[in-house]
Order: sequence, then C-alpha cells, then structure tokens
Amino acid sequence: VQLQASGGGLVEAGGSLRLSCVASGSTSNINARGWYRQAPGKERELVAGFTKDDRDDVVDSVKGRFAVSWDSITDTIYLQMNDLKPEDTAIYYCGAIYHTDDLVLKSVWGQGTLVTVSS
Repeated sequence: VQLQASGGGLVEAGGSLRLSCVASGSTSNINARGWYRQAPGKERELVAGFTKDDRDDVVDSVKGRFAVSWDSITDTIYLQMNDLKPEDTAIYYCGAIYHTDDLVLKSVWGQGTLVTVSS
C-alpha cells in the first residue's frame, strides 16, 4: 500500500483548505486510514479517520471545523478544514493500517503536506 497526500498551503485564519490522500496498491487490505498532524515541537496526533466498517470520526479539537470523507471509487480520503486557526499549523500526514496477505498488520504513511495558518 502506498499513500500520496496533497493540498496543503498557506491560508489566513478563518480560511479553508482541503487535503487529499490517494491510496494505491493492495488497498482492499486497508483496515483503517486517517489524517494525522505534527506541529513544531509536538508529537504526531490523530486528527480524523475511517475504520474498516466505514465509521469516521474527528478529534474534539477540530469537531465542527474539520470533516473527513472517503471516495471509494478513487480510493481517496479527504480532510476538509474550515475556520482554520493558527494552532492548526502543522505537517499533515495521511496514514493507514493494512494487513498483508499472510495477515501481518503494517502501517504506512504518506509524505506529509504542510498547512500554515497565518493570524
């Protein structure tokens, strides 16, 4: 499984961005996928994601502002970010957990896309 993320950029506070992450390879083996972010000097944290049974969720800090969606046709997961705040500035990564054909669980990351929110 490979992940390719895009869509980051510079935006003013209150603005919006949409991130995209396309999965390729053995995508039918993906158990869960989501968006994470890592701000300067902080650990990487989960922002939003989907489980195998298509349940989605976002963390409390972005509820009401961010929404995650998944296009099963193109195997693309999106993160719509509205009302962005300076504290949302981070490198955003898409990640997935998948199983190999012999049922070994593995994780994979996209390359990260920088989101900068100016005040």
